[in-house]
Amino acid sequence: MAHLEKGSKKLLNAWAFYDWANSVYTLTIASSIFPIFYSALFVSQVEKTVPAFGFVFKSTALITYVTAFTFLVVAFTSPILSGIADYVGNKKNFMKFFCYVGGLGCIGLYWFSLESIHISLVFYFMGLIGYWGSLVFYNSYLPDIAYPEQQDGISAKGFSMGYIGSVTLLLFNLAMVMKPDWFGFDISISETIKTTGTEAQVAEALTDAKNAASFQAMRISFITVGLWWILFSQYSFYVLPKGVSQGRKVTRAIVFNGLKELKLVWLQLKENLRLKRYLAAFFVFSMAVQTIMLVAVYFGEEEIAWGGSDAKTQGLIVSILVIQLVAILGAILTSKASAKFGNINTLILVNAVWMALCFYAYFMETPLQFYIAAGFVGLVMGGVQSLARSTYSKFLPETEDTTSYFSFYDVAEKIGIVIGMVIFATIDQITGSMRNAILFLFIFFLIGIILLFRVPKEGKLN
Repeated sequence: MAHLEKGSKKLLNAWAFYDWANSVYTLTIASSIFPIFYSALFVSQVEKTVPAFGFVFKSTALITYVTAFTFLVVAFTSPILSGIADYVGNKKNFMKFFCYVGGLGCIGLYWFSLESIHISLVFYFMGLIGYWGSLVFYNSYLPDIAYPEQQDGISAKGFSMGYIGSVTLLLFNLAMVMKPDWFGFDISISETIKTTGTEAQVAEALTDAKNAASFQAMRISFITVGLWWILFSQYSFYVLPKGVSQGRKVTRAIVFNGLKELKLVWLQLKENLRLKRYLAAFFVFSMAVQTIMLVAVYFGEEEIAWGGSDAKTQGLIVSILVIQLVAILGAILTSKASAKFGNINTLILVNAVWMALCFYAYFMETPLQFYIAAGFVGLVMGGVQSLARSTYSKFLPETEDTTSYFSFYDVAEKIGIVIGMVIFATIDQITGSMRNAILFLFIFFLIGIILLFRVPKEGKLN
Protein backbone atom coordinates (compact mmCIF):
# COMPACT_ATOMS: atom_id res chain seq x y z
CA MET A 1 0.00 0.00 0.00
CA ALA A 2 1.01 3.66 -0.34
CA HIS A 3 3.45 4.98 2.24
CA LEU A 4 1.68 6.76 5.09
CA GLU A 5 3.11 9.90 6.68
CA LYS A 6 4.48 9.73 10.21
CA GLY A 7 1.77 10.70 12.70
CA SER A 8 -1.12 9.82 10.39
CA LYS A 9 -4.20 8.48 12.13
CA LYS A 10 -4.39 5.32 10.00
CA LEU A 11 -0.75 4.47 10.69
CA LEU A 12 -1.09 5.05 14.43
CA ASN A 13 -4.26 2.97 14.63
CA ALA A 14 -2.67 0.12 12.66
CA TRP A 15 0.24 0.06 15.09
CA ALA A 16 -2.09 0.08 18.11
CA PHE A 17 -4.21 -2.67 16.56
CA TYR A 18 -1.40 -5.20 17.01
CA ASP A 19 -2.11 -4.91 20.74
CA TRP A 20 -5.65 -6.07 19.95
CA ALA A 21 -4.16 -9.09 18.15
CA ASN A 22 -1.44 -10.23 20.56
CA SER A 23 -2.88 -9.30 23.96
CA VAL A 24 -5.11 -12.39 23.88
CA TYR A 25 -1.92 -14.32 24.61
CA THR A 26 -1.16 -12.44 27.80
CA LEU A 27 -4.72 -12.73 29.08
CA THR A 28 -5.75 -16.28 28.13
CA ILE A 29 -2.39 -18.07 28.15
CA ALA A 30 -0.25 -16.12 30.58
CA SER A 31 -2.88 -14.82 32.98
CA SER A 32 -6.04 -16.88 33.11
CA ILE A 33 -7.15 -20.09 31.40
CA PHE A 34 -3.73 -21.72 31.02
CA PRO A 35 -2.79 -21.24 34.73
CA ILE A 36 -6.17 -22.73 35.72
CA PHE A 37 -5.67 -25.56 33.21
CA TYR A 38 -2.11 -26.18 34.42
CA SER A 39 -3.20 -26.28 38.07
CA ALA A 40 -6.02 -28.71 37.19
CA LEU A 41 -3.41 -31.18 35.93
CA PHE A 42 -2.24 -31.56 39.53
CA VAL A 43 -5.69 -31.72 41.18
CA SER A 44 -5.26 -35.38 42.17
CA GLN A 45 -1.85 -34.74 43.76
CA VAL A 46 -1.36 -33.67 47.36
CA GLU A 47 2.18 -32.33 46.95
CA LYS A 48 1.67 -30.96 43.40
CA THR A 49 5.07 -31.94 42.02
CA VAL A 50 6.27 -32.99 38.58
CA PRO A 51 9.49 -34.69 37.43
CA ALA A 52 11.22 -32.79 34.61
CA PHE A 53 14.77 -32.38 33.33
CA GLY A 54 16.07 -34.85 35.92
CA PHE A 55 14.60 -33.03 38.93
CA VAL A 56 11.34 -33.02 40.88
CA PHE A 57 9.79 -29.56 40.84
CA LYS A 58 6.94 -27.93 42.71
CA SER A 59 4.38 -27.31 39.94
CA THR A 60 4.42 -23.52 40.22
CA ALA A 61 8.21 -23.41 40.50
CA LEU A 62 8.63 -25.43 37.28
CA ILE A 63 6.48 -23.14 35.15
CA THR A 64 8.22 -20.11 36.67
CA TYR A 65 11.68 -21.48 35.88
CA VAL A 66 10.65 -22.28 32.28
CA THR A 67 9.27 -18.76 31.94
CA ALA A 68 12.55 -17.32 33.23
CA PHE A 69 14.54 -19.46 30.78
CA THR A 70 12.39 -18.22 27.89
CA PHE A 71 13.06 -14.60 28.80
CA LEU A 72 16.78 -15.38 28.99
CA VAL A 73 16.64 -16.71 25.41
CA VAL A 74 14.75 -13.60 24.28
CA ALA A 75 17.27 -11.35 26.02
CA PHE A 76 20.20 -12.93 24.16
CA THR A 77 18.60 -13.38 20.72
CA SER A 78 16.66 -10.13 20.34
CA PRO A 79 19.73 -7.85 20.02
CA ILE A 80 21.16 -10.14 17.32
CA LEU A 81 17.87 -10.23 15.42
CA SER A 82 17.22 -6.52 15.86
CA GLY A 83 20.71 -5.79 14.55
CA ILE A 84 19.94 -7.78 11.43
CA ALA A 85 16.53 -6.10 11.12
CA ASP A 86 18.11 -2.67 11.41
CA TYR A 87 20.74 -3.48 8.77
CA VAL A 88 18.30 -5.00 6.30
CA GLY A 89 15.59 -2.47 7.14
CA ASN A 90 12.85 -5.08 7.43
CA LYS A 91 11.76 -5.27 11.06
CA LYS A 92 8.26 -6.25 9.91
CA ASN A 93 9.40 -9.72 8.78
CA PHE A 94 10.97 -10.42 12.16
CA MET A 95 7.82 -9.22 13.90
CA LYS A 96 5.80 -11.57 11.67
CA PHE A 97 8.11 -14.52 12.40
CA PHE A 98 7.72 -14.23 16.16
CA CYS A 99 3.98 -13.64 15.81
CA TYR A 100 3.58 -16.91 13.88
CA VAL A 101 5.85 -18.88 16.23
CA GLY A 102 3.80 -17.62 19.17
CA GLY A 103 0.46 -18.34 17.52
CA LEU A 104 1.48 -21.89 16.62
CA GLY A 105 2.80 -22.41 20.15
CA CYS A 106 -0.61 -21.44 21.55
CA ILE A 107 -2.30 -23.91 19.22
CA GLY A 108 0.18 -26.59 20.33
CA LEU A 109 -0.89 -26.16 23.96
CA TYR A 110 -3.99 -28.14 23.02
CA TRP A 111 -1.81 -31.25 23.52
CA PHE A 112 -0.22 -30.12 26.82
CA SER A 113 0.02 -33.00 29.35
CA LEU A 114 2.17 -34.16 32.27
CA GLU A 115 2.88 -37.43 30.46
CA SER A 116 4.66 -35.52 27.69
CA ILE A 117 5.85 -32.64 29.85
CA HIS A 118 8.94 -31.79 27.83
CA ILE A 119 7.25 -31.34 24.44
CA SER A 120 4.40 -29.60 26.25
CA LEU A 121 6.83 -27.09 27.70
CA VAL A 122 8.25 -26.54 24.19
CA PHE A 123 4.81 -25.33 23.06
CA TYR A 124 4.60 -23.11 26.15
CA PHE A 125 8.09 -21.81 25.31
CA MET A 126 7.04 -21.05 21.71
CA GLY A 127 4.04 -18.99 22.80
CA LEU A 128 6.05 -17.00 25.30
CA ILE A 129 9.05 -16.34 23.07
CA GLY A 130 6.75 -15.48 20.16
CA TYR A 131 4.91 -12.85 22.18
CA TRP A 132 7.94 -11.19 23.74
CA GLY A 133 10.15 -11.62 20.69
CA SER A 134 7.69 -9.71 18.52
CA LEU A 135 7.43 -6.87 21.03
CA VAL A 136 11.00 -5.65 20.50
CA PHE A 137 10.15 -4.90 16.87
CA TYR A 138 6.63 -3.67 17.68
CA ASN A 139 7.92 -1.23 20.32
CA SER A 140 10.67 0.03 18.02
CA TYR A 141 8.01 1.24 15.57
CA LEU A 142 6.64 3.78 18.09
CA PRO A 143 9.08 6.67 17.47
CA ASP A 144 9.02 5.85 13.74
CA ILE A 145 5.27 6.29 13.37
CA ALA A 146 4.39 8.82 16.12
CA TYR A 147 5.72 12.24 17.11
CA PRO A 148 6.76 12.72 20.77
CA GLU A 149 3.54 14.52 21.70
CA GLN A 150 1.52 11.59 20.26
CA GLN A 151 3.43 8.76 21.90
CA ASP A 152 1.82 8.74 25.37
CA GLY A 153 -1.66 8.77 23.90
CA ILE A 154 -1.15 6.13 21.20
CA SER A 155 0.79 3.90 23.61
CA ALA A 156 -2.13 4.03 26.05
CA LYS A 157 -4.57 3.44 23.18
CA GLY A 158 -2.63 0.33 22.18
CA PHE A 159 -2.85 -1.12 25.66
CA SER A 160 -6.53 -0.20 25.90
CA MET A 161 -7.30 -1.92 22.58
CA GLY A 162 -5.36 -4.93 23.82
CA TYR A 163 -7.44 -5.15 26.96
CA ILE A 164 -10.72 -4.80 25.07
CA GLY A 165 -9.76 -7.39 22.44
CA SER A 166 -8.39 -9.87 24.95
CA VAL A 167 -11.44 -9.56 27.21
CA THR A 168 -13.71 -10.11 24.20
CA LEU A 169 -12.06 -13.43 23.37
CA LEU A 170 -11.73 -14.38 27.04
CA LEU A 171 -15.48 -13.97 27.59
CA PHE A 172 -16.14 -16.32 24.69
CA ASN A 173 -13.63 -18.86 26.02
CA LEU A 174 -14.96 -18.59 29.55
CA ALA A 175 -18.46 -19.25 28.28
CA MET A 176 -17.11 -22.47 26.72
CA VAL A 177 -15.39 -23.45 29.96
CA MET A 178 -18.28 -22.62 32.30
CA LYS A 179 -21.12 -23.83 30.01
CA PRO A 180 -19.51 -26.46 27.74
CA ASP A 181 -22.88 -28.01 26.83
CA TRP A 182 -23.88 -24.73 25.12
CA PHE A 183 -21.06 -25.30 22.63
CA GLY A 184 -21.74 -28.97 21.90
CA PHE A 185 -19.34 -30.55 24.41
CA ASP A 186 -20.59 -33.88 25.73
CA ILE A 187 -21.57 -33.81 29.42
CA SER A 188 -23.73 -36.95 29.36
CA ILE A 189 -23.25 -39.90 31.73
CA SER A 190 -23.73 -43.61 31.12
CA GLU A 191 -27.21 -45.14 31.26
CA THR A 192 -25.91 -47.61 33.85
CA ILE A 193 -25.10 -44.82 36.32
CA LYS A 194 -28.42 -43.13 35.58
CA THR A 195 -30.48 -46.23 36.24
CA THR A 196 -28.54 -48.07 38.97
CA GLY A 197 -26.50 -45.37 40.70
CA THR A 198 -27.47 -43.54 43.85
CA GLU A 199 -28.37 -39.87 43.77
CA ALA A 200 -24.89 -39.04 45.03
CA GLN A 201 -23.24 -41.22 42.38
CA VAL A 202 -25.29 -39.61 39.61
CA ALA A 203 -24.39 -36.13 40.88
CA GLU A 204 -20.71 -37.07 41.06
CA ALA A 205 -20.80 -38.53 37.53
CA LEU A 206 -22.44 -35.37 36.18
CA THR A 207 -19.80 -33.22 37.89
CA ASP A 208 -17.01 -35.37 36.45
CA ALA A 209 -18.54 -35.17 32.96
CA LYS A 210 -18.87 -31.39 33.16
CA ASN A 211 -15.29 -31.03 34.45
CA ALA A 212 -14.00 -33.19 31.59
CA ALA A 213 -15.93 -31.09 29.08
CA SER A 214 -14.66 -27.87 30.65
CA PHE A 215 -11.12 -29.22 30.51
CA GLN A 216 -11.55 -29.94 26.79
CA ALA A 217 -12.98 -26.43 26.31
CA MET A 218 -9.80 -25.00 27.86
CA ARG A 219 -7.74 -26.88 25.29
CA ILE A 220 -9.92 -25.48 22.48
CA SER A 221 -9.46 -21.98 23.89
CA PHE A 222 -5.70 -22.25 23.30
CA ILE A 223 -6.41 -22.83 19.60
CA THR A 224 -8.68 -19.77 19.45
CA VAL A 225 -5.89 -17.63 20.91
CA GLY A 226 -3.39 -18.75 18.28
CA LEU A 227 -5.83 -18.14 15.43
CA TRP A 228 -6.96 -14.74 16.80
CA TRP A 229 -3.35 -13.58 17.18
CA ILE A 230 -2.27 -14.64 13.71
CA LEU A 231 -5.38 -13.44 11.84
CA PHE A 232 -5.89 -10.02 13.46
CA SER A 233 -2.19 -9.14 13.18
CA GLN A 234 -2.53 -9.15 9.39
CA TYR A 235 -4.00 -5.61 9.34
CA SER A 236 -1.02 -4.21 11.25
CA PHE A 237 1.38 -6.07 8.97
CA TYR A 238 -0.41 -4.67 5.92
CA VAL A 239 -0.27 -1.01 7.00
CA LEU A 240 3.00 -0.72 8.94
CA PRO A 241 6.01 0.30 6.86
CA LYS A 242 8.58 -2.35 5.98
CA GLY A 243 11.49 -0.42 7.45
CA VAL A 244 13.79 2.54 7.03
CA SER A 245 15.83 0.97 4.24
CA GLN A 246 15.58 -2.10 2.03
CA GLY A 247 17.59 -4.23 -0.33
CA ARG A 248 20.59 -5.19 1.81
CA LYS A 249 21.61 -8.81 2.18
CA VAL A 250 22.52 -10.45 5.46
CA THR A 251 26.14 -11.55 5.73
CA ARG A 252 28.03 -13.27 8.52
CA ALA A 253 29.69 -9.97 9.36
CA ILE A 254 26.46 -8.34 10.47
CA VAL A 255 24.88 -11.28 12.34
CA PHE A 256 26.29 -9.95 15.61
CA ASN A 257 25.82 -6.35 14.58
CA GLY A 258 23.03 -6.04 17.14
CA LEU A 259 25.41 -6.81 19.99
CA LYS A 260 27.80 -4.15 18.70
CA GLU A 261 24.91 -1.71 18.51
CA LEU A 262 23.96 -2.52 22.10
CA LYS A 263 27.51 -1.72 23.14
CA LEU A 264 27.26 1.56 21.22
CA VAL A 265 23.96 2.37 22.96
CA TRP A 266 25.58 1.59 26.30
CA LEU A 267 28.44 4.02 25.52
CA GLN A 268 25.96 6.67 24.43
CA LEU A 269 24.03 6.25 27.68
CA LYS A 270 27.06 7.58 29.53
CA GLU A 271 26.50 10.88 27.75
CA ASN A 272 22.79 10.98 28.60
CA LEU A 273 22.41 10.90 32.36
CA ARG A 274 18.63 11.17 32.31
CA LEU A 275 18.18 8.17 30.00
CA LYS A 276 20.79 6.12 31.89
CA ARG A 277 19.21 6.71 35.29
CA TYR A 278 15.73 6.11 33.97
CA LEU A 279 16.81 2.76 32.52
CA ALA A 280 18.30 1.75 35.88
CA ALA A 281 15.00 2.52 37.59
CA PHE A 282 13.01 0.78 34.87
CA PHE A 283 15.19 -2.33 35.16
CA VAL A 284 14.40 -2.66 38.85
CA PHE A 285 10.68 -1.88 38.98
CA SER A 286 9.89 -3.71 35.73
CA MET A 287 11.54 -6.81 37.21
CA ALA A 288 8.94 -6.81 39.98
CA VAL A 289 5.94 -5.72 37.87
CA GLN A 290 6.41 -8.41 35.22
CA THR A 291 7.06 -11.12 37.81
CA ILE A 292 3.82 -10.32 39.64
CA MET A 293 1.82 -10.24 36.41
CA LEU A 294 3.22 -13.60 35.34
CA VAL A 295 2.55 -15.39 38.66
CA ALA A 296 -0.59 -13.62 39.94
CA VAL A 297 -3.11 -16.31 38.96
CA TYR A 298 -0.86 -19.13 40.19
CA PHE A 299 -0.65 -17.25 43.50
CA GLY A 300 -4.42 -16.87 43.70
CA GLU A 301 -4.98 -20.52 42.80
CA GLU A 302 -2.60 -21.79 45.49
CA GLU A 303 -2.74 -19.31 48.37
CA ILE A 304 -6.39 -18.17 48.56
CA ALA A 305 -9.03 -20.20 50.41
CA TRP A 306 -11.75 -20.41 47.74
CA GLY A 307 -13.80 -23.18 49.34
CA GLY A 308 -13.97 -25.56 46.36
CA SER A 309 -12.73 -26.11 42.82
CA ASP A 310 -15.76 -24.51 41.13
CA ALA A 311 -15.61 -21.50 43.43
CA LYS A 312 -11.87 -21.25 42.74
CA THR A 313 -12.31 -21.26 38.97
CA GLN A 314 -15.11 -18.71 39.08
CA GLY A 315 -13.21 -16.55 41.58
CA LEU A 316 -10.05 -16.48 39.50
CA ILE A 317 -12.06 -15.67 36.38
CA VAL A 318 -13.83 -12.78 38.13
CA SER A 319 -10.46 -11.49 39.37
CA ILE A 320 -8.94 -11.63 35.89
CA LEU A 321 -11.89 -9.74 34.39
CA VAL A 322 -11.68 -7.12 37.14
CA ILE A 323 -7.98 -6.63 36.42
CA GLN A 324 -8.49 -6.28 32.66
CA LEU A 325 -11.48 -3.94 32.83
CA VAL A 326 -9.95 -1.67 35.47
CA ALA A 327 -6.66 -1.67 33.52
CA ILE A 328 -8.35 0.18 30.64
CA LEU A 329 -9.25 2.97 33.04
CA GLY A 330 -5.80 2.76 34.64
CA ALA A 331 -3.98 3.25 31.33
CA ILE A 332 -6.12 6.29 30.47
CA LEU A 333 -5.78 7.87 33.93
CA THR A 334 -2.03 7.29 33.97
CA SER A 335 -1.69 8.97 30.57
CA LYS A 336 -3.65 12.00 31.83
CA ALA A 337 -1.69 12.10 35.09
CA SER A 338 1.61 12.04 33.21
CA ALA A 339 0.46 14.99 31.06
CA LYS A 340 -0.31 17.00 34.20
CA PHE A 341 2.35 15.90 36.69
CA GLY A 342 5.08 14.52 34.43
CA ASN A 343 6.06 10.98 33.54
CA ILE A 344 8.58 10.42 36.32
CA ASN A 345 6.35 11.72 39.13
CA THR A 346 3.49 9.53 37.89
CA LEU A 347 5.75 6.48 37.75
CA ILE A 348 6.86 7.13 41.34
CA LEU A 349 3.23 7.14 42.49
CA VAL A 350 2.39 3.98 40.52
CA ASN A 351 5.40 2.17 42.00
CA ALA A 352 4.31 3.19 45.50
CA VAL A 353 0.95 1.50 44.86
CA TRP A 354 2.71 -1.65 43.63
CA MET A 355 4.87 -1.66 46.75
CA ALA A 356 1.81 -1.46 48.99
CA LEU A 357 0.18 -4.29 47.02
CA CYS A 358 3.14 -6.63 47.71
CA PHE A 359 2.80 -6.03 51.43
CA TYR A 360 -0.97 -6.50 51.26
CA ALA A 361 -0.67 -9.73 49.21
CA TYR A 362 1.42 -11.41 51.90
CA PHE A 363 -1.57 -11.32 54.28
CA MET A 364 -4.34 -12.13 51.75
CA GLU A 365 -6.39 -15.21 52.54
CA THR A 366 -10.01 -14.65 51.46
CA PRO A 367 -11.56 -14.23 47.98
CA LEU A 368 -12.75 -10.71 48.87
CA GLN A 369 -9.20 -9.66 49.74
CA PHE A 370 -8.00 -11.11 46.44
CA TYR A 371 -10.69 -9.19 44.53
CA ILE A 372 -9.62 -5.94 46.19
CA ALA A 373 -6.00 -6.61 45.24
CA ALA A 374 -7.09 -7.43 41.68
CA GLY A 375 -8.78 -4.04 41.37
CA PHE A 376 -5.65 -2.17 42.43
CA VAL A 377 -3.43 -4.37 40.23
CA GLY A 378 -5.62 -3.51 37.24
CA LEU A 379 -5.43 0.19 38.05
CA VAL A 380 -1.62 0.27 37.94
CA MET A 381 -0.85 -2.60 35.54
CA GLY A 382 -1.69 -1.02 32.20
CA GLY A 383 -0.57 2.39 33.39
CA VAL A 384 2.94 1.41 34.38
CA GLN A 385 3.53 -0.54 31.14
CA SER A 386 2.33 2.09 28.69
CA LEU A 387 3.94 4.97 30.60
CA ALA A 388 7.28 3.17 30.99
CA ARG A 389 7.38 2.52 27.24
CA SER A 390 6.45 6.05 26.19
CA THR A 391 8.78 7.65 28.77
CA TYR A 392 11.72 5.75 27.32
CA SER A 393 10.70 6.77 23.81
CA LYS A 394 10.56 10.45 24.88
CA PHE A 395 14.01 10.31 26.44
CA LEU A 396 15.68 8.90 23.32
CA PRO A 397 18.16 11.14 21.47
CA GLU A 398 17.41 12.14 17.88
CA THR A 399 18.19 9.01 15.85
CA GLU A 400 16.82 6.79 13.10
CA ASP A 401 18.31 3.74 14.85
CA THR A 402 15.31 3.23 17.12
CA THR A 403 15.47 -0.58 16.87
CA SER A 404 18.79 -0.73 18.70
CA TYR A 405 17.58 1.55 21.48
CA PHE A 406 14.41 -0.44 21.96
CA SER A 407 16.42 -3.64 21.78
CA PHE A 408 18.48 -2.33 24.68
CA TYR A 409 15.25 -1.46 26.51
CA ASP A 410 13.86 -4.95 25.95
CA VAL A 411 17.10 -6.68 26.94
CA ALA A 412 17.09 -4.73 30.22
CA GLU A 413 13.46 -5.71 30.77
CA LYS A 414 14.03 -9.39 29.95
CA ILE A 415 17.13 -9.77 32.12
CA GLY A 416 15.21 -8.12 34.93
CA ILE A 417 12.36 -10.59 34.46
CA VAL A 418 14.80 -13.51 34.47
CA ILE A 419 16.28 -12.35 37.77
CA GLY A 420 12.84 -11.67 39.28
CA MET A 421 11.35 -15.00 38.17
CA VAL A 422 14.37 -17.05 39.30
CA ILE A 423 14.33 -15.38 42.72
CA PHE A 424 10.57 -15.92 42.97
CA ALA A 425 10.71 -19.58 41.88
CA THR A 426 13.64 -20.36 44.17
CA ILE A 427 11.93 -18.87 47.23
CA ASP A 428 8.73 -20.73 46.26
CA GLN A 429 10.61 -24.04 45.76
CA ILE A 430 12.62 -23.77 49.01
CA THR A 431 9.98 -22.38 51.38
CA GLY A 432 6.97 -24.03 49.73
CA SER A 433 5.05 -20.72 49.83
CA MET A 434 4.50 -18.08 47.17
CA ARG A 435 3.68 -15.56 49.92
CA ASN A 436 7.31 -15.30 50.95
CA ALA A 437 8.33 -14.81 47.32
CA ILE A 438 5.85 -12.02 46.59
CA LEU A 439 6.75 -10.14 49.77
CA PHE A 440 10.37 -10.11 48.62
CA LEU A 441 9.35 -8.09 45.53
CA PHE A 442 8.45 -5.20 47.88
CA ILE A 443 12.19 -4.42 47.98
CA PHE A 444 12.45 -3.99 44.20
CA PHE A 445 9.64 -1.43 44.08
CA LEU A 446 11.24 0.53 46.93
CA ILE A 447 14.59 0.62 45.11
CA GLY A 448 12.79 1.56 41.88
CA ILE A 449 11.19 4.58 43.56
CA ILE A 450 14.54 5.72 44.95
CA LEU A 451 16.12 5.44 41.49
CA LEU A 452 13.24 7.34 39.85
CA PHE A 453 13.84 10.25 42.24
CA ARG A 454 17.41 10.38 40.89
CA VAL A 455 16.31 10.87 37.25
CA PRO A 456 17.25 14.46 36.26
CA LYS A 457 14.58 16.87 35.15
CA GLU A 458 14.46 18.03 31.53
CA GLY A 459 17.45 20.19 30.70
CA LYS A 460 19.79 18.31 33.01
CA LEU A 461 20.74 15.51 30.67
CA ASN A 462 24.40 15.01 31.52
